[in-house]
Amino acid sequence: MEYKIGLIGCGTVGQGFLEIIENKHEYLRDQFDFEPKVVAICDKIKGTILIPEGINIKKLLELLNQGRKIEEYLEGEANQAEGKETLEIIEEYKTDIWAELTYTDIETAEPATSYIKKALRTGKHVVTSNKGPAALFYRELSKLAKENNLFFRIEGTVMSGTPVFNLFERDLAGNTIKEIKGILNGTTNFILSKMEEENMDYDVALKLAQELGYAEADPTADVEGYDALAKITILSNVFLEGNIKPSDVKREGITSISKEDVLAAKKENFRYKLIASTKKEADQIMASVSPQKLPISDPLAGVMGANNALNVELDLMGKITIQGPGAGKIETGYSILTDMLAIHYHLSK
Repeated sequence: MEYKIGLIGCGTVGQGFLEIIENKHEYLRDQFDFEPKVVAICDKIKGTILIPEGINIKKLLELLNQGRKIEEYLEGEANQAEGKETLEIIEEYKTDIWAELTYTDIETAEPATSYIKKALRTGKHVVTSNKGPAALFYRELSKLAKENNLFFRIEGTVMSGTPVFNLFERDLAGNTIKEIKGILNGTTNFILSKMEEENMDYDVALKLAQELGYAEADPTADVEGYDALAKITILSNVFLEGNIKPSDVKREGITSISKEDVLAAKKENFRYKLIASTKKEADQIMASVSPQKLPISDPLAGVMGANNALNVELDLMGKITIQGPGAGKIETGYSILTDMLAIHYHLSK
């Protein structure tokens, strides 16, 4: 089955997704009867193009890898997107699935939420890796999708391409989730690991994380716990049927943890981790993000470097731990593909 795909945002995640479907085009067609045809890309910085017959992804990626604009793909031809705003394109242009991949704004979730609403109201499925809309408006957007017999999928919002939502939807279906605890930010986990393993001071470990691309120039979202906060909010609302906002979650980052604290914990056979947790008590969601000293025997204590992990307590299966990458160009691009394949699976049944 062919699907006309539109991308809103073509940064790291978008390009990762494009690389995957270019490299695996024949495999996806032969194994899953899934043929994505990218017909629209809207990016406020790189430009916008509309090509009904489908974009040559190899040609486009070569342009982007050279730091050139998306419009240069047209090589002097008329651009059908010229003068059109993204919302207008979403509404008017014939697509089956929109991938919303713009930057995350955890305070307003805009402009991403408006893009998603427009797509769902005009008959298009939506997949996203954007934490803002999922953290602030998951219930509203899910309801809107159901009312229009559409899918709104968010696999990439919590652990990149490491399966969380798809896993519980399929393989762990029938379980009731009692509690969730996890390492949901790779940057802080990398910093704490370096502080313990290589006796680094916090500032040195942070600088290394920035040099390796794990941390932004302004690392506040990571080190102060805001990124993990958004993710545990999403998990609370999806799996525990909560209706909380990020502002309802108690939050503490790792900036107060010193090398001496980390090494003292190590001597006691404990290890510091930034833990996001949530559970329901008397119909109330109890969610938090804070640095915790875990015993070495705890499954989460063994997760080192930039990896993420979730420890989930289930009524039927007991405690299980999921570990894998929580970020990355190909990894997060893969989450977009898995959500599209899930939509394809449901539509082709």
